[in-house]
Amino acid sequence: MAISLDMLRDIRLTGAVFLDAEFTAPWCIAARVEPEDCAPFTPVPRHLIAYHYVTEGRLFLSVPDQPPVVVKRGEIVLLPRNDEHLLASALTGKPVNPEQLLQRGPDHGLARICHGGGGERTRILCGFLGNNTPHSAAIALLPRVMKINVADGRAGGWIESSFRFAAEDLDYNAISSPLILARLAELLFFEAVRRYLLTLPPDAGNPDGAVRDPYVCQALSLLHSQLGRRWTTETLAREVGLSRSAFAEHFTRALGEPPMHYLAQQRLEQASARLVNSNDSIIRIATDIGYETEAAFSRAFKREFGVPPATWRRDSAQRSL
Repeated sequence: MAISLDMLRDIRLTGAVFLDAEFTAPWCIAARVEPEDCAPFTPVPRHLIAYHYVTEGRLFLSVPDQPPVVVKRGEIVLLPRNDEHLLASALTGKPVNPEQLLQRGPDHGLARICHGGGGERTRILCGFLGNNTPHSAAIALLPRVMKINVADGRAGGWIESSFRFAAEDLDYNAISSPLILARLAELLFFEAVRRYLLTLPPDAGNPDGAVRDPYVCQALSLLHSQLGRRWTTETLAREVGLSRSAFAEHFTRALGEPPMHYLAQQRLEQASARLVNSNDSIIRIATDIGYETEAAFSRAFKREFGVPPATWRRDSAQRSL
């Protein structure tokens, strides 16, 4: 399968709900989550995943070069690559910039929008999930638009009731609601990916994702399941059954960078997460992800993140406090 559990496990998400919007038909807005939307809630991440949860009514969502999607009450739609998109009661109106409609919330609370022509009402909660892996293969392999009904599936009942409870609390300005909704959104992302994987036949490529090459998908699965192995382009090519030059061409064409550069990025991204989320020693993290010495790891880490690993760990702990 193109996306493996190991690839998903490498994703560390933060998140928030930043907008409670009420529209009445006809209405149409051009939307995209921007870094400034994150600033009141979390340090700005390197990659954003946008989502919208429809709590009342229905809407159309459209991204360029894709058929529009109808999203109804009780459904959530995610945009894994944060594409610019239209939200509308009908995709025939002229889109409005939502910045012109935004009413900023007090004390970094939820912003609000009330807009439209007075017809059928639609209410949505808009949020984002962020991670610091800008070139995540797992995200590259996902469709540009993913929709799930939160009531479906084994986990659907409690997810839906929790989301509704938190959404209703927004009317009373409950401080905890944005935090609850952010955690639920993280769960919904993984639930959406899980359901998407279940719809794929075992040997399927991904018709909507960025990576469709079976050799590259196999290589990505190998890399993410054995990140600390002493890989070379030659050994990867041999594993997937191609010559070195042919494999390098396939990989670079699919992901825009050579395999060893991609591997180095993934190792450092995982290391940055472990420095924050574990008490493992720096040398332990270095050897686990494939570096022979702590010094070599520290040099590579500083080139990527601008500070040594120990400073990254200390600064992250201070930000959390």
